Amino acid sequence: MSFPIGYLVKTAKMNYNLILDSVVSRHQNNRLTYDALDRKSNQLARGLLSIGVGKGERVAVMLGNSIEYAIATYALFKLGAILVPLNPSFNANQAVSALSHLGASHLIISTEANLPRRAPRDNTPLIKHIAPDLHAAHLYSEIVPTLKHIVIVDNSAGRVDTTAYNSLTPFSSVLSDLTADGEPLPPQNLSHDDVVNIQFTSGTTSMPKAACLTHRSILNNGAQIGDRMLLTERDIVCCPPPLFHCFGCILGYMATATHGSAIVFPSESFNGLAALQAVREEKCTALYGVPTMFIEELGLLEKGEVPHDGFQYLRTGIAAGSSIPAELMRKLHKILNLTELTICYGMTETSPVSAMTTTDDPIEKRINTVGRLMPHVEAKIVDPSDYSQILPVESKGELAVSGYLLMKKYWDAPEKTAEVMLADETGKIWMHTGDEASISQDGYITITGRIKDLIIRGGENIHPLEIENCLLAHPAVSETSVVGVPDEKYGEVVGAFVVPTFTPGEPGIDKQVLTEELKTWVREKLSNHLVPKFIFFFPSSDAFPKTASGKIQKFKLKETAIELLKNQ
Repeated sequence: MSFPIGYLVKTAKMNYNLILDSVVSRHQNNRLTYDALDRKSNQLARGLLSIGVGKGERVAVMLGNSIEYAIATYALFKLGAILVPLNPSFNANQAVSALSHLGASHLIISTEANLPRRAPRDNTPLIKHIAPDLHAAHLYSEIVPTLKHIVIVDNSAGRVDTTAYNSLTPFSSVLSDLTADGEPLPPQNLSHDDVVNIQFTSGTTSMPKAACLTHRSILNNGAQIGDRMLLTERDIVCCPPPLFHCFGCILGYMATATHGSAIVFPSESFNGLAALQAVREEKCTALYGVPTMFIEELGLLEKGEVPHDGFQYLRTGIAAGSSIPAELMRKLHKILNLTELTICYGMTETSPVSAMTTTDDPIEKRINTVGRLMPHVEAKIVDPSDYSQILPVESKGELAVSGYLLMKKYWDAPEKTAEVMLADETGKIWMHTGDEASISQDGYITITGRIKDLIIRGGENIHPLEIENCLLAHPAVSETSVVGVPDEKYGEVVGAFVVPTFTPGEPGIDKQVLTEELKTWVREKLSNHLVPKFIFFFPSSDAFPKTASGKIQKFKLKETAIELLKNQ
């Protein structure tokens, strides 16, 4: 299957019952059928066309999960414009940097940013930083001169008043622009090889890059993901991950739309309580999340803040974003009934999923591997120090993948593109992932960590995931991350950051006793050289430095460990 996304919703509408829900936004108390989404996205596409959005224009969207985001996504795809999702938590400098780098022509932004566990943030100061004179008749931005219009979505419930700002364009006015019938657009000369989505990589390093993805790559990837989950028009997918990330917009939108399933947004940004309530009340059959999200949801159930009933409709879902600890998988199967939970592995640059388990894979495969390759994808394990050396089956090395799913390039960054996209002796392009992995005889891929995250203790490679799985199996540990800490004797030693199930220092609880107990636990379960030399306690999951998609940034943890040890 390979065709432009501009026709996706229309095709879904013809193949599935028109009255089926396509998008459900719980926090807005709003839902759209496939027919309504098709018509409203046509309507918005015509309105955007009238304010200068054309094929190839980069349009930044800085919204939380919402109905407006859904409509805007498909409107831009139908126009052949390029959707550029921006993290709503971006500050003014980050937003300007992204807009300038891509030469964005339009920005669609909400009046408020609703971020996890924070009060709503008024976006007016950020907008004024981009275009200081909002009272002017026309928008002008000296720092982003390519910007033609800022389209404002009012989500503030009256807290932010933008009516006096003449240079801003209300989303509602663009949507209602003489296009109430929602008739399809005339042909826009779309090609499946056109770039339609530019995603800023969220990775665990500090410098994001702009990956250029095509109609063909994201649509087919989403369809294959839905196939592996066995999605049908009867499925209702709860999607707490953000739409500004591949997880929400491809594993979410593309997987559900290609199968006629409904997608449910519990809240604008992740809220564990809202997610569990959405699953119960919408009778969701699938739940998405990264490990940190699932851990928070399980914690709410454990504390009794959400009843344990109402999850009987759940069967499948996706756990992705980073390695899934085996103990967490077992809890999700047992407590949330996610017996057919799938594991996805990939990266933004591969649109994004290159390997995935199936709903009927043996439990040990779903716990210990990321499944097998997606259709039409190739992979190899190479020596990290010599990419020309392909390693044998079961050997650990760097994973490289090839196929339709590869990004075209990093936007305006040929040197960075050349670092990761390399041609072999036949001219085939391979994306080098930076992940250490092995491939079994029967094709299952096991990820053992980031090449850069390996701890080299006295010349011996230590894989953090192995120690993290061990610690998570201890009843006193709710979350953990393991990093290498500099050491004069060994070069590096193991340091573990732990969020306990209780607060160290509470009456009757001794932090030092717990430290020694955890060290003994690792020594007995694994071996002496894997025992953390240092254990640092965090009060909650929020203390972990994370990317926008919820991945723990180990390089920042290492910096924290070094600083803490200096002060001891």
